[in-house]
Amino acid sequence: MSNKIVIFNPRSANSKHRIPNSILQVGASIFGVFDFVFVDGNLEEDPWETIASYFETGEFKYFCSTVMPGPQLRQAIPFTKKIKDLYPDCITIWGGYFPSNQHKVCINADYVDYIINGPGDNAFPDLVTCLESLNIMGSTQKNETLYSRLFQIKNLIYKTPKGDIVKTPKEPLLDQNALPPLPYTYLNKFYDLKQYLSRTFLGRNTFSYHSSVGCPFTCSFCAVVPVYEGRWKAKSAEGIYEDISYFKKEYNIEAIEFHDNNFFTSRKRVVEFSELIRNDGISWWGEGRIDTINKYSDEDLKLMRAAGCKMIFLGAETGNDEILKQMNKGGTQTGQMIKEFVKRMHKADIIPELSFVLGMPAETPEKVMKQIDWDINFIKEIKEINPNAEIIIYLYSPVATEGSELYEQIQKAGFSFPDILEDWLNPAWEKFDLRKNPLTPWLTPAMVDKIQNFETVLNGYYPSASDFRIKGFKRSLLRGISKIRYRNGFYKYPYEIKALHKIWKYRQPEIEGFYSE
Repeated sequence: MSNKIVIFNPRSANSKHRIPNSILQVGASIFGVFDFVFVDGNLEEDPWETIASYFETGEFKYFCSTVMPGPQLRQAIPFTKKIKDLYPDCITIWGGYFPSNQHKVCINADYVDYIINGPGDNAFPDLVTCLESLNIMGSTQKNETLYSRLFQIKNLIYKTPKGDIVKTPKEPLLDQNALPPLPYTYLNKFYDLKQYLSRTFLGRNTFSYHSSVGCPFTCSFCAVVPVYEGRWKAKSAEGIYEDISYFKKEYNIEAIEFHDNNFFTSRKRVVEFSELIRNDGISWWGEGRIDTINKYSDEDLKLMRAAGCKMIFLGAETGNDEILKQMNKGGTQTGQMIKEFVKRMHKADIIPELSFVLGMPAETPEKVMKQIDWDINFIKEIKEINPNAEIIIYLYSPVATEGSELYEQIQKAGFSFPDILEDWLNPAWEKFDLRKNPLTPWLTPAMVDKIQNFETVLNGYYPSASDFRIKGFKRSLLRGISKIRYRNGFYKYPYEIKALHKIWKYRQPEIEGFYSE
């Protein structure tokens, strides 16, 4: 067995797909040092056949997979297991949010050898270099040396021969401007980059980009927190613009989705970027926090809109200040601030895409239901203030942020995660990861039905602007049949709305991203 590497991106959706920035980042860390291939499960008709064809050559030793919670597990788990069964000497390495947050169940599976816990820009090449250097040693010396060297590698999780799980210390976040460029040209040898560019409501040839890592806040319900621990590092505005200019010139992109956890952390960077891109005719979308962007001046918002900012995804979570404290949201956000902010965004002509998390635990079922009703009414208030505001509704799905008060609360309520990795393949857990099926003991079927039925009526009366197929007659009909329900608070059994959604294949952006073609 040689030492070549397969870097795999499991399938994440059934429709138009984004450029796989996660595996590009891994590839950049070893480009020119180790031989590797990319396999993108989103663009392969049969990704296993492609993976197997590489290993059958006898030249590949490492199988490395990025793993997000939800749909990606459907390929990551069986493929990794099969590789280990067929090629027991192969070394398997996982990275991404799922193994970082659920490291115990992953590393306890006998087919996952190592986990990169967070950024792998140094950890991944250091791990491969360490394992390769041991090949020249005798077996006794190798065993004595391996674990002492592994512990020196930051951002790594592994298991000792005695069964102890080791998490090495976290590495400080690296200067994002000093990292090697992503190997777009190399990826293009495997998959035509044009396949990753699509028309969305933002514009033609929409391009996906990451300009920063982490988030400076520590919300107890967020999967980013255990990985980055309240840290944030970003590329400069000039560095972002340089990359975008390349894709504008080579691929004529007209729009960008910034998939940073918090693109707007630095006002200075956003303003500089807006000044650079304002005359390029590019629309863009990004994620941010209400209390952060609310500190921007009206002139800043006006500049951002002139520079192409069309929509911003924002974690509103709830309009209830008491629940915001329970979530450990941090910052200064309040329900009143949300109302004032959406009004400012309406004036700036930027669409606020607000996500709400319903179904938080409480002392009694009555209080849980009261909180749900409170937020439903609050959401309707938001739509009165700014009808263009997009609303995303999630059911609260616990994140394993051990030590947080919220996590302790959900454990006491009887919630627990699967202990066996294969159990995560249960469809119920996939819906859990998509925050559509909570599996939480404090939410009754009646509560879940109320939330989901309201969401259906809301999406009927206010169809998402991101699904640009729903316009004209379709939009008018949907709004017409939803009007009485929405205005009178009658949400039960909205079968007529569901039927039209199904016929027209209405796309909810929180599940599969923006509709694209």
